[in-house]
Amino acid sequence: MPVKSWAGRLLILVLVLVALSAQPQLNIGWVLADEAAGEAEQELRPDFYDDSCPQVFQIVHGIVQQAVKEEPRMAASLLRLHFHDCFVNGCDGSNLLDDTPSFHGEKNATPNRNSLRGFEVVDAMKAALEQECPLTVSCADILAIAARDSVIESGGPWWAPSLGRRDSIDASAREANQALPGPTDTLDIIVAKFQRLGLSAEDVVVLSGAHTMGRAHCTTFSNRLYNFQNMASRRDPTLSSQYASHLEKVCPVAQGGNLIMVSSLDPHTPNLFDNTYYQNLLRGEGLLQSDQALFCSDSRYVKLYSLVSCYAHDNDAFFFDFANSMVKMGNISPLIGSHDGQIRKNCRFIDSTLI
Repeated sequence: MPVKSWAGRLLILVLVLVALSAQPQLNIGWVLADEAAGEAEQELRPDFYDDSCPQVFQIVHGIVQQAVKEEPRMAASLLRLHFHDCFVNGCDGSNLLDDTPSFHGEKNATPNRNSLRGFEVVDAMKAALEQECPLTVSCADILAIAARDSVIESGGPWWAPSLGRRDSIDASAREANQALPGPTDTLDIIVAKFQRLGLSAEDVVVLSGAHTMGRAHCTTFSNRLYNFQNMASRRDPTLSSQYASHLEKVCPVAQGGNLIMVSSLDPHTPNLFDNTYYQNLLRGEGLLQSDQALFCSDSRYVKLYSLVSCYAHDNDAFFFDFANSMVKMGNISPLIGSHDGQIRKNCRFIDSTLI
């Protein structure tokens, strides 16, 4: 009996020692699991708000739908807000910030001044979301969802936007002036600006297809009508003569045109998201110099010209590639994780209490 009792005690001691020796390994496992979960939480993903704000898509879509119904041009404006946001220090909602006496952001940078619009629609979406799920959905994510819904409302493709961005606590007019592609930029410059952000030359052609909607001020293209590069013929030779005559009626004043007037980027289906933009390029009807440059005679860009021709004849191919490029663009330098940026309560202002 004593032997059995001693053996029993020894067995208990061994089990205790084994349990104690295994304890550090269990702790390491828990740490690794926590780290993995943290990394997963910091990745952009379409289902980011499934638990925290399940109504986000319904709320944003309803407001976008109403805004586009009241003003079809708003679809292009909301899409452009997302594009101009992502190209300046990443997709972080920085171009939504208002200037203050002590802060000068991106809204009044040269590419954005008197150009970006739709801020009131974003305000409405943010207010509705704050009521439903306070301090949860970022302004940057609102832009990503609204861009997708604007395309859908105009007849374009669906895609699942990756979500989980946070909002910036800063903005840069200087960076906006340097990073955003301009209407008179050469193709070399535009491709370089895209590649700087991890986008390809092919993405230039695909994302330029967004110009199938929207309008542009005369100041952005009248240089093609009057004294183009000091040429005697005055007109840009890549511009269709018939189209140029039409544009001269819209913008009758040389070197600047009528500052108030605008022209549709796509003169044929201005409020539809389709492949007509590429068909226009084949006819020499690209409104901006940077548009028509996608279909010119530079042998270095034969692949891009072929892509223009492909999309002009295949709407499905354009839709498929556009959806993929939009997701790719939406992944440019997002602020993720609780230590980066903030969730603004009002998209126009930084919340200083959260800094």
